[in-house]
Amino acid sequence: MSDPRPGRAGRANARSARRMAREFALQGVYAWLLQGGTDVSELGAIDAHVRDSEDFAQADQSWYHTVLEGAVMQAPALRERFVPYIDRPLAELSPVEHAVLLIGSYELVQHLEVPYRVAINEAVELAKSFGGTDGYRFVNGVLDKLATEVRATEVQAAVHH
Repeated sequence: MSDPRPGRAGRANARSARRMAREFALQGVYAWLLQGGTDVSELGAIDAHVRDSEDFAQADQSWYHTVLEGAVMQAPALRERFVPYIDRPLAELSPVEHAVLLIGSYELVQHLEVPYRVAINEAVELAKSFGGTDGYRFVNGVLDKLATEVRATEVQAAVHH
């Protein structure tokens, strides 16, 4: 249902298009992880498969491409950033949690224009929708700790506001 107030429907649609982009990026990162999570040459085939999805045209395709490619291409560096905050070996993460952490970490580290709370909330929503029962709590905790490291000024400003 769209908001009847002027100017509101477009923003709601843009937000849902961006959320859909993250959902499609999650599918792509998940598929890449299932194929071993190391060979970036697989990305083209994965991308083509995801783009064939029924609702893909409604997603923010530019953001999808940015997040998918960024999370995969920077996966080793992103893992180095979040691994100190996980409570188990990386190999024991579910592929969904791992993919969500790559996406959330990518947004926190590389896209300062996305408020840290938005990046964390979007990752938590992905984990709630696609992950295990309490996976979203785990994702929230890890990304919250990462945000205090990589977005210290922004987090401090929010805490003291």
